[in-house]
Amino acid sequence: MDEKYDVVVVGGGAAGLSGAVALARSRRSVLVVDSGEPRNAPAGHVHNYLGRESTPPAELLSLGRAELAGYGGEVVAQTVTSIAKGDNGFELSLADGRRTGARRVLVATGLVDELPEVAGLAARWGRDVLHCPYCHGWEVRDRAIGVLSTGPMTVHQALMWRQLTDDVVVFRHTHGDFDEAPLLARGIRIVDGVVAAIEAEDDQLTGVRLESGEVVAREALAVAAPARTRADFLAPLGIEPEPVEFNGFVIGTRVPADAAGRTSVPGLWVAGNVTDMRAQVVVSAAAGLMAGAAINGELVEEEAAEAVRQRETPFSHEMEREVARANEHPPFDRGSWEERYRSRDEMWSGRPNDQLVTEASGLEPGHALDAGCGEGGDAIWLAQQGWRVTAVDFSTTAIERGRAQAAKLGVGERITWVAADLGEWVPESKFDLVTTHFLHIPSAARTVAFARLADAVAPGGTLLVVGHDPADLHAGRPHMPDMMFTAEEVAKTLDRSWASVAAEVRERAAVGAETVVRDTVLVARKG
Repeated sequence: MDEKYDVVVVGGGAAGLSGAVALARSRRSVLVVDSGEPRNAPAGHVHNYLGRESTPPAELLSLGRAELAGYGGEVVAQTVTSIAKGDNGFELSLADGRRTGARRVLVATGLVDELPEVAGLAARWGRDVLHCPYCHGWEVRDRAIGVLSTGPMTVHQALMWRQLTDDVVVFRHTHGDFDEAPLLARGIRIVDGVVAAIEAEDDQLTGVRLESGEVVAREALAVAAPARTRADFLAPLGIEPEPVEFNGFVIGTRVPADAAGRTSVPGLWVAGNVTDMRAQVVVSAAAGLMAGAAINGELVEEEAAEAVRQRETPFSHEMEREVARANEHPPFDRGSWEERYRSRDEMWSGRPNDQLVTEASGLEPGHALDAGCGEGGDAIWLAQQGWRVTAVDFSTTAIERGRAQAAKLGVGERITWVAADLGEWVPESKFDLVTTHFLHIPSAARTVAFARLADAVAPGGTLLVVGHDPADLHAGRPHMPDMMFTAEEVAKTLDRSWASVAAEVRERAAVGAETVVRDTVLVARKG
């Protein structure tokens, strides 16, 4: 994996998926890491979720994942084992040994219910051993319900279930010190003794057996089990769950956060049951949405501040020195590019270039040549659209990164990778599309390379040449006249075999900054 996302969401339940969708809809790169152990897995249906009433939990998650995928979000079935924070964001380690990076992290790992040790109880949890009258009450209305007293919620819980049926029994069990008056006033019977086991027949709860051997007939049993957050992996960041108390008794734990889900660790957010143990599914989903929106807002402000900084100080002293070195010794040889690629984990965004998407989207997929492919963003996008692609670059490091990413995305077999210098390499076949982006090399080598690329276009095929507009110097590009070109200059080298030739300058948003830059674009169709 070893990629970096805008946001990694840990936990793929209602809160995590809702936050991930909100972020993906804002064009953030999002990865959801989910262990596949939802708290409500034993339940047959989700309730109190407007418009999704009685939807099975697994179906709701499947719908959420499909929505996320539609906006470009990713999901991996894994468990996060550790998380570390550095100057450039977070690094998360997964149980299978993979790692991934993130600018922000949203934790939505939920809770684990700590059930009392009563024989047969865990096997029926979420079916007819229940914890929440709002989640399950309607489905067991007018039935014989038992309430297992294990803590300070007993009286309140019993009165809630009494709202749904006339037949409620409280089993004193291990917590017998409670106010009986409200229960007796509402006609609720109290049974002394410790509960030993749950009785069931034909996969239906039929009764509750005491240690004395007495069996009290019941059709459902309510248990207010304490719940523990799934957040142990946050300990290295200094995040420790805090107790949740009711009438002086600890009934669970939560990760402390503000109303939006912001924790004490900058960049780390939480949503859902991991911070609010009482949140039902719809509340968790809403919390995930709010956290996702807040995270996006924080990133927007961060990016705007960086854009202002770059605009106000376009050249630091180090940048000035770098540009001076570039003007003196242009870094466009194979060795310099290898050094650049090896100096960082990734050089480019991985997204296809805007002009390629504009021009190739309307073409019938065939065989394409991506000349100067770098780490393969354009080649991979073309393969995903159905093209067979030959991708050429003289950096072996870039080629290997592209090959690995293509294999990961399932399009490796559609791309042939070639490590070669375009100033020397001669294509051995004709292509339906030949594309090269920002091939800024010395003019003599460029003239030879462009001539070979034009010759490699098959009849009826398309040539797309894109470069930085020589007049567009505001973005801090080195001033290297010999390396720059215009689309008109390229067009003049084409012979009469071309049915149409269009040369123009197009504006686009710069990647990673709120700046408009200009591309010089040649689109030619061969007759």
